Amino acid sequence: MKKEYSFEELLHKAASYCSISEHCISEVDEKLTAWGIEPDNKEKIITRLLSEDFINEKRYCIAFVKDKFRFNKWGKIKISFALKQKGLPAELITQALKTIDEGEYEEMLAELLKSKLKTIKWEYEYEKMGKLFSFAQSRGFESAVIDRAVRGI
Repeated sequence: MKKEYSFEELLHKAASYCSISEHCISEVDEKLTAWGIEPDNKEKIITRLLSEDFINEKRYCIAFVKDKFRFNKWGKIKISFALKQKGLPAELITQALKTIDEGEYEEMLAELLKSKLKTIKWEYEYEKMGKLFSFAQSRGFESAVIDRAVRGI
């Protein structure tokens, strides 16, 4: 038998979820749905969490960009796509992507490509370049940045 929670208990549980790590509205909505909360209560909880700054989508975007760039080594295209899938506004995504240092961005791609170069086999130079280019594109890097990095290897 499932335990019934009061509105205040659900609000506290959701606030606790948001306190552990940054979450956007769509993630909180999914979590509330998984907990079996009715739509009218979900809306009230999300509104309250927004007003009390437990949910802050600008802060979430910046944290998401930093994490995916530093730990997952994703490029801006892949990060942007992931944020769009979460239903975040384009202007917030653009602002968050601007927090990435361009020099660090290109340096990280060059390091990724150098380590990838050790694992691939090629017969011709253009084949090597093609494999490196495909790898970098799969990580979400822009063509111009990839071109500069590949030429630098």
